[in-house]
Amino acid sequence: MAKDHLNYSQLVETALKGVVETALRRAAEAGLPGDHHFYISFRTDHPATRISPVLKAQYPQEMTIVLQHQYWKLEVTPEGFAVTLSFNRMHERLSVPFAALTGFHDPSVQFGLQFKGAEAPATPVQPPAPAAETPTPAPAETTAPQPESEAEKVVTLDRFRKK
Repeated sequence: MAKDHLNYSQLVETALKGVVETALRRAAEAGLPGDHHFYISFRTDHPATRISPVLKAQYPQEMTIVLQHQYWKLEVTPEGFAVTLSFNRMHERLSVPFAALTGFHDPSVQFGLQFKGAEAPATPVQPPAPAAETPTPAPAETTAPQPESEAEKVVTLDRFRKK
């Protein structure tokens, strides 16, 4: 097989992260329309991820957050996003670079993306658990969101790679 000097897999992953950026930018500008809501998984051990020491201790490698009814000050830049969420009735500011993303899911339309996270440290990853359940500020949920059906569409880069 010829060497991929253009690094197509990285080009595709960057383009798909652009989809997440656009969705977040629209939510920041106009709120979430209809039943849309986002589950966003990211590496907490990525050097550019900024979360409180309490959350870092609870989620040392990976975390999933939910953007639905109770989120504040969502700001999006070309490098990442920042948002304030409620954890056990305490407001916490998170700053997440797009390079740290491992997943994005909008269950209202059965849309999801998974990312390799090539820029994250090479350590085993446990399945993500949502860090906050919205709309009511409640203790963190400890299980990962389950797909609603087999028809759910999750795009992975492996689907496009030759075996």
